[in-house]
Amino acid sequence: MAHKPPTPLLIFPCNGNAVEALDCLGDEYLMIGFVDDTPDKQGTSRFGFPVLPRAALLEHPSAQVLAVPGSPMSYRGRQSVIDGLGIDADRFARVIHPMARVSGLARIGHNVLIMAGVVITSNAVIGDHVCLLPNTVIHHDVMIGDWTLVGSNVSIAGNVRVASNCYVGSGARIINGIDIGKRALLGLGSNVLHSVLPDTTVVGNPAYQL
Repeated sequence: MAHKPPTPLLIFPCNGNAVEALDCLGDEYLMIGFVDDTPDKQGTSRFGFPVLPRAALLEHPSAQVLAVPGSPMSYRGRQSVIDGLGIDADRFARVIHPMARVSGLARIGHNVLIMAGVVITSNAVIGDHVCLLPNTVIHHDVMIGDWTLVGSNVSIAGNVRVASNCYVGSGARIINGIDIGKRALLGLGSNVLHSVLPDTTVVGNPAYQL
């Protein structure tokens, strides 16, 4: 039986998330380059791949795109940055590391990056434009909203609702059945025992609002 040829892939931008995504591609994708808006990066090579301007999105129309901008400082602007690429939803990639475990009962959106060791269990819903870093566990019936970034070694217990455009810092723990409001930031190692309001930052064990 003939194997399906790998799908060409462009990754935007050339940042830490993009570099980590290289380890997640498996045989499904053929990486052809990074796309980045930084003039000093354009025309260079990173990890054996060229760094290209946005014109590459038009020059490679058959390539899918994985867009993974954002950090604790800039995550609230992720939607505008990704929307600014002007890409149709069906062109975005869904990249899942071969060593991630995703339940057949879970739902995964588009432009999602799931790194090694991630576990997503029954009935979890992962929205569009979400990054899940290594060894994070998403339990049953959790909902992760669009545009959200989730760090490594995070544990999100059952029936938690994380709204859109949030940042969940590495090592955070979220107790079951609570809500995390839009654009909230949960600090590194936070132990979150109560619902979090939109546009707030919580840190600590137990987590408290700054």
